[in-house]
Amino acid sequence: MNQDPLFRPWQYKTLCLANRVVMAPMTRSMSPGGVPGAQVAAYYRRRAEAGVGLIITEGTTINRPGASGDPAIPNFHAPASLEGWARVVEQVHQAGGKIAPQLWHQGMARQRGTGPHPEAASEGPSGLSATGEKVGTAMTEADITATVEAFAEAAAQAKAIGFDALELHGAHGYLIDQFFWAGSNQRTDGYGGDLVKRARFGSEVIRAVRRRVGPEFPIILRFSQWKLQDYEARLVQTAEELAQFLKPLTEAGVDIFHCSTRRFWEPEFEGSNLNLAGWTKQLTGHPTITVGSVGLQGDDFIRGFRAKPDTLAEVADLRELDQRLANEEFDLVAVGRALLQDPAWAAKIREGRTSELQAFSKQAFATLS
Repeated sequence: MNQDPLFRPWQYKTLCLANRVVMAPMTRSMSPGGVPGAQVAAYYRRRAEAGVGLIITEGTTINRPGASGDPAIPNFHAPASLEGWARVVEQVHQAGGKIAPQLWHQGMARQRGTGPHPEAASEGPSGLSATGEKVGTAMTEADITATVEAFAEAAAQAKAIGFDALELHGAHGYLIDQFFWAGSNQRTDGYGGDLVKRARFGSEVIRAVRRRVGPEFPIILRFSQWKLQDYEARLVQTAEELAQFLKPLTEAGVDIFHCSTRRFWEPEFEGSNLNLAGWTKQLTGHPTITVGSVGLQGDDFIRGFRAKPDTLAEVADLRELDQRLANEEFDLVAVGRALLQDPAWAAKIREGRTSELQAFSKQAFATLS
């Protein structure tokens, strides 16, 4: 296999990468008290040492009481947590890697009574689940303003600590994404309405972040069609609708779109082989990251949690990925489970040691190997 396209250098604004391999953000819940410790730093360093171009951290929560449903998920606001993240950055940089935090608010996906603030309400655009069921509290405009500011403050901290970029989690049914959907966003004020109006909250977060980090610090937005609760969900049905949705987010200041799909090889719309990342790049002119079962065959990520311990997702070759990247359908490639299983995945691919690649086992979810 000719893997040269995957290992070409890439630069955008101040982000200079040795190659196109990105570590996808994956929740680990191994930061007691919300503080990423030495094991977390070593975990990310191992991927950088093996040649991952850009690491996007697990989701790390902003300074809102209802942002997290798990006290072992790292946060991005407490002094001890920020010190922990500074050590992570130091370790990754010493290994020659680049790193971005994924800034996160779980919104209505958080169950009330959980997390570091169990007394806090689970809040969302309308207090509704994706199916329109009342499960929490609708955010007031004051809540929205405070949340936008919390994202912006976290972004400022990311730049100050020395991160190379940042990612906003706007996918998979979490808070920013909940504003995008008609089912969970039934507001009648300026944050609700048609597809473009429902993008207002996300756009305000992006603008606030841009003001705090300046024009050259790269902002990545992760978005998705599918949801953790619904594999078949579709926010937009056509390329025209996708263009309408992306336009306000692009104008707000997104640099790179991280287009989350379950399988990178699947076309997004009829009549074209382009996947979501391919369409997004074509419509916006901005760089994109593709993701979805890269390097593995078999079942997908969420079902992997439910699989028997001895169930393996076998290694798959990268020829189709290599060709799409060579054709400049997208710019960067995020790798999830394959890198979770094998810290040396990038080095093995680069050096042609494909016989040494490991099949994925759900047991990798339980370790920081």
